Amino acid sequence: MHTIHAIIFGIIEGITEFLPISSTGHLMLTARCLGIAQTEFVKSFEIAIQSGAILAVVVLFWKTLRKGSALWKKLFAAFLPTAVIGTLLYKVIKGFLFNSSTVVLWALFLGGIALVLFECFYREKENAVAALSEISYPQALLIGLFQSLAIIPGVSRAAATIIGGLSVGLKRKTIVEFSFLLAIPTMAAAMALDLLKSAHAFSADQFYVLGVGFAVSFMVALLAIRFLLIFIKRHTFIPFGIYRILIAVVFWLKIR
Repeated sequence: MHTIHAIIFGIIEGITEFLPISSTGHLMLTARCLGIAQTEFVKSFEIAIQSGAILAVVVLFWKTLRKGSALWKKLFAAFLPTAVIGTLLYKVIKGFLFNSSTVVLWALFLGGIALVLFECFYREKENAVAALSEISYPQALLIGLFQSLAIIPGVSRAAATIIGGLSVGLKRKTIVEFSFLLAIPTMAAAMALDLLKSAHAFSADQFYVLGVGFAVSFMVALLAIRFLLIFIKRHTFIPFGIYRILIAVVFWLKIR
């Protein structure tokens, strides 16, 4: 993997991490388009550069994160299901799921249909939770269970948490912000676990490539987060669902 590849991957990661279209799925498909094999380093790279997008959340939501321990406790409750499942299935996730374009395309396609259908039938309740401080621990845990579905590449952590949050009674803006914040412990833990198991095999050049991808994903994610917060004020997630379906079909036709 070269520096230009790291820049391309960083741009795609920054754009897709917080949109309900699966950053991991897009990174895997990008690697296929560029003819980059899914080596152990590439798999780790795709996980590690997500930390750049995480830093963008920390920068933009610093004041919210400083408000107290109550929010962090709820984020931890939501993070637990993914932590347990991700740790137990680490070898399956990295050894099998990260090698399968078929899994990614089906997850994108079916996830797109689910997103469109959900938005068609969803009606926000009058008493929907409007503030992060009002989210209950049971709601946080249920959102975390939805998020755990995103261990499958192509599902999208953002899509899973947003659908989960809307289903348990959160307002659209509230669950989008909670999804942003939940990325911090979730992706930080995923990156730490992977680097702990793999970093010893990386060369100095590979760490440089990681650094480039990290920096680019951070800068692009800053813009993507601001875009989504503006977008949800007037729009549903149906366009993202349609996009998921179309990109899956395009890649199916391409690989046939």
